[in-house]
Amino acid sequence: MSESIIAVEHLTKRVTDATGTLTILHDICFSLRAQESAAIVGASGSGKSTLLALMAGLDVPSDGTVRIEGEDLFALGEDERAALRARKLGFVFQSFQLLGNRTALENVMLPLELAGRRDARSLATEMLGRVGLSERLRHYPRVLSGGEQQRVALARAFVVRPRLLLADEPTGSLDFATGETVMQLMMELNREAGTTLVLVTHDRALAGRCERQLHIEAGRLLAD
Repeated sequence: MSESIIAVEHLTKRVTDATGTLTILHDICFSLRAQESAAIVGASGSGKSTLLALMAGLDVPSDGTVRIEGEDLFALGEDERAALRARKLGFVFQSFQLLGNRTALENVMLPLELAGRRDARSLATEMLGRVGLSERLRHYPRVLSGGEQQRVALARAFVVRPRLLLADEPTGSLDFATGETVMQLMMELNREAGTTLVLVTHDRALAGRCERQLHIEAGRLLAD
């Protein structure tokens, strides 16, 4: 069996306020191999997005850890975790998270520029062509449709050829037909790049396109 790209080990998240302590995630354990795809499914409030944030090192667990290609995320400082994300992770969000003052091309170039790539413009142009936006390179997000914005976000995520892609409800703000188109494109790009995909979704049909479904209920991982 190939080595895990990501291993979630006994992950627990608790929060405390004036009313007491709430456990959002209870002792979550699983791992994913290279090029594997998994959907995290569950009702609203079940802990899916919290789990995804912990897997990215954007939040810190109460107990347990996450290893990406064997590297313990939470043995690293905040700056080191950010550097690891830049090297190995891609993200796609429901709300697109594009920079409004940058064109489609500039949004896709940004992670390449942060990595010091001198060929950022040519790589970003090529990737935007791959997602069908060759005619929209100089357009700003405000004049792009929701589907076009999400295709820009996909191009930005895949242009760095991440080892692991984390997607949080990537079609949640799109109509059905547009969402289907975006989802098909994401799966195609994922296969082409050989990326490991983790997808959070309410949609069982979308989840069914992944090789594995990880069911979260009240912060607990059910047997998959």
